[in-house]
Amino acid sequence: MTTPTIFVDADACPVKEEIYRVARRTGCPVQVVANMFMRTPPDVTLTVVDAGPDAADDWIAERVQPGDIVITNDIPLADRTLKAGGAALGATGKAFTESSIGAALAQRELMEHLRSFGEGGGGPKPFSPQDRSRFLSALDAAVMKAKRR
Repeated sequence: MTTPTIFVDADACPVKEEIYRVARRTGCPVQVVANMFMRTPPDVTLTVVDAGPDAADDWIAERVQPGDIVITNDIPLADRTLKAGGAALGATGKAFTESSIGAALAQRELMEHLRSFGEGGGGPKPFSPQDRSRFLSALDAAVMKAKRR
């Protein structure tokens, strides 16, 4: 069985504690990548990258291997992860897949276009306990699937 590395696009990740808990239980190493220092448990590796719009995403995308899991809400990073053979999960537990990533990229582009005209603002809805629970289940399933590879 292969043990995947869990990469965390950490700057705006609301489920870090859940990731650490699943990783400990399943024996997966965790690589947290952020633009600034943040406290992490001793068994978690923190990499601080230069400030910049895609520095953390680039760092992760350059290192993800087939079977690894990336936790991100960044759709282009999720796309790059899938192309590298990894799995990508959003913080609400939504798995990005080969069949859904194209539509997600198109929607992202449309929303950016609307925002450029002052439309479509508001941001994401608040993070809920149901999102947290759904994420835990999805991460557990992704780890088990990666270990069976």
